[in-house]
Amino acid sequence: QVQLVESGGGLVQTGDSLRLTCTASGRAFNRCAMAWFRQAPGKERTLLAIINWSGEERYYPDSMKGRLTISRDNAKKTVSLEMSSLEPEDTAVYYCAADPRHMFALKADKYDYWGQGTQVTVSS
Repeated sequence: QVQLVESGGGLVQTGDSLRLTCTASGRAFNRCAMAWFRQAPGKERTLLAIINWSGEERYYPDSMKGRLTISRDNAKKTVSLEMSSLEPEDTAVYYCAADPRHMFALKADKYDYWGQGTQVTVSS
């Protein structure tokens, strides 16, 4: 079992940067690939970034490359997502998720554990 809690969301302005943190509990965390997703109102949950269990490998969808950086600290059981050049289109609820079974699962339904999400609102 892994429990996840996101933090760091809030109201920011266009062009700002933001760092989200996911804090985990549970013994399985260090064996899990971790990902960040987001979901805007009326839209599907979208993959933003994945980091493998050791932190040595990362995956970003092409649409997100260059604006996002995912990292993890297994000693602290945290996963972070740094976002730059934020736009109003980035407004969404941001979720972290844990997958103990795959290395880089691209689909949300492959992830076993989810946080409650943190709201990010980007004003124009």
